[in-house]
Amino acid sequence: MDVQDIKNRFGIIGSSPLLNRAIDIARQVAPTDISVLITGESGSGKEVFSHIIHSLSARKHGPFIAVNCGAIPEGTIDSELFGHEKGSFTGAHDARKGYFEVVDGGTIFLDEVAELPIGTQARLLRVLETGEYIRVGSSKVQKTNVRVIAATNKDVFDAVSAGKFREDLYYRLNTVPLKIPALRERKEDINLLFRKFVADFTDKYRSPTVVLDQSAQQILMHYNWPGNVRQLKNIAEQIAVLEKERNLTAEHLQNYIPKEAGNTLPMRIQSQNKDDFSERDILYKVLFDMKKDMTDLKKLVAEIIQNGGNTSSIQSNQNVINQLYRDIEIPGDSNIPSDPHQLVIHQPNTDKSYDMMDEAEEVEESLSLVDKESDLIKKALKKHKGKRKLAAQELGISERTLYRKIKELEL
Repeated sequence: MDVQDIKNRFGIIGSSPLLNRAIDIARQVAPTDISVLITGESGSGKEVFSHIIHSLSARKHGPFIAVNCGAIPEGTIDSELFGHEKGSFTGAHDARKGYFEVVDGGTIFLDEVAELPIGTQARLLRVLETGEYIRVGSSKVQKTNVRVIAATNKDVFDAVSAGKFREDLYYRLNTVPLKIPALRERKEDINLLFRKFVADFTDKYRSPTVVLDQSAQQILMHYNWPGNVRQLKNIAEQIAVLEKERNLTAEHLQNYIPKEAGNTLPMRIQSQNKDDFSERDILYKVLFDMKKDMTDLKKLVAEIIQNGGNTSSIQSNQNVINQLYRDIEIPGDSNIPSDPHQLVIHQPNTDKSYDMMDEAEEVEESLSLVDKESDLIKKALKKHKGKRKLAAQELGISERTLYRKIKELEL
């Protein structure tokens, strides 16, 4: 049976090289009787591969059982796996067979094997090495012929380094490592999987077919999929049941993709260059540069004024002047020299006995309405050479009103 036949038999969708490699390893190892450690993220399909290995093995007619080690309390895990005798602990009213005894001659799939307590790991290691085990509360050694396939979504090597997983058990289980690729590592399969799931659910719930446009497909491709195939299947089912619009755009799809939060973020475009800046960083940099230039310019002007426009001030601050000329472009202004060395500072008239700063007094324009009104009337009268009728027309008022204004303002 080749890889494509296995895909057809077990309903596996995709053509990713990583997926094909994993299926090929499972196909090759299945006829043997060695232990297999399947690693991969939660929801990536590890249990499917355990079924592939069992179904293609010589034990395919024997029993198969999947055990989630993380779902069994620590106090009862030994009893579940290896059985117990009557009265061995509180509540043990009868003797009970464990999974290793029930599955004798078949395959046991230990999911989340890294969650096993250290004591249980020692019992499991003995079963793998000798095929022997002891029921809880018993002294009788029993034999079993079981193939063990283990799986975990954790880095077992790190658990070994932290002392949470036995090193000898790790190497015993990891005879043939089998890594299942995460969904984000097989982007070319995402749209195929989504179409398959949607087709299944629309047929199941008798709803119209759902079609994704190009923008929606890009959303699927660039999302991180922390829940992998399981999460994609869940979203496809939601859309098949809840979505009224059957031609989905990116805007429709984003209502079902989780918002950015923690590790469930849609994938961001990560910058690989440490010199890259975000838009906010660039804005801050521009503002800081502007502030620095203004500070330098203020110091330069103040020094020139204090030194009476002496050219030595220009020479001592030549670097600042050059920088300002490089940063500022003033097109079309012929009065401003393109070369900073052509800059000329006009000397003040030294014959004056008063200070230059005292001479430049700011003339503040009057904002009084009365003054404005008086000026306008004077201008109108002057323009029409004292003819009040024409002046009134110019101002847009009656001649009688103009007489009254002239009297009030004493013009």
